[in-house]
Amino acid sequence: MTHTEYTIDAAGKKLGRVASQAAKALMGKTDPSYTRHILSAVKVSITNAAKLYLPEKKRQKKMYHTYSGHPGGLKRETLGSLIARKGRGEALKRAIERMLPRNASRTNRMKRLHITE
Repeated sequence: MTHTEYTIDAAGKKLGRVASQAAKALMGKTDPSYTRHILSAVKVSITNAAKLYLPEKKRQKKMYHTYSGHPGGLKRETLGSLIARKGRGEALKRAIERMLPRNASRTNRMKRLHITE
């Protein structure tokens, strides 16, 4: 199986626009032989993730929630603190992962994503 390389330049673009382009390519919807139950042979690489356009308002207001299932186990984190901790590539990766269908293929699709800062 030959992999098709799909490259996205994120410089100056908004987070959601880049994430939706990448999610669409990872699902195989850019390929004319798209079949939804077959994993596509597409590798997506995103360059210049550090130059993503993120307004200050989004960095302060966008929240990520995780819950451990235990009492008091709810953790909240803003987009700004996530970027400070792990970089803009992590925020982009989370956005793409949440745009993909929640099924067994999601893990394999995410393995074909490469983000460079």
